[in-house]
Amino acid sequence: MANQVLHYDKMVEDALRGVLRQALRASVEGLPGDHHFYITFRTRHPEVQIPDYMRARYPDEMTIVLQHQYWGLEVTEEWFEVTLSFNRINERLHIPFAAVSAFADPSAKFGLQFQGDAELELDPEAEDLAEEELPAEDDEAAAEDDTPAEQGAQVITLDAFRKK
Repeated sequence: MANQVLHYDKMVEDALRGVLRQALRASVEGLPGDHHFYITFRTRHPEVQIPDYMRARYPDEMTIVLQHQYWGLEVTEEWFEVTLSFNRINERLHIPFAAVSAFADPSAKFGLQFQGDAELELDPEAEDLAEEELPAEDDEAAAEDDTPAEQGAQVITLDAFRKK
């Protein structure tokens, strides 16, 4: 017991992930008021379950928006699942809280960033998928970034806003 070290950084990170967990649980039946969530997660985390074409397009991180159109939000202690529409195709995403790197609710001017567990982040299969060629995009898919949130989920790259 005398040689044990208290890892306060991990304790704080776990507590902050609890804030995300509680916010999602409070939103299972829909988000109140103007609340909407931006959730960024590491796609290489071995427990992340997303379609292969998404992992190929976003080999490191992906941001999803929960606002008007999401279905079947399920939240446990370790992960959450949600169905979102991508180019009018519903996809079920399974995201462990350990894979989440950022959470924001712009309506409340609230945000969190997480360090994560670097040892779990690299999934060798994800690296192989990232090297595969993406399917050709049609005009509708190319206009994805201009689509209002009400018409489906948006994936937003936040790299331009991050401090390096």
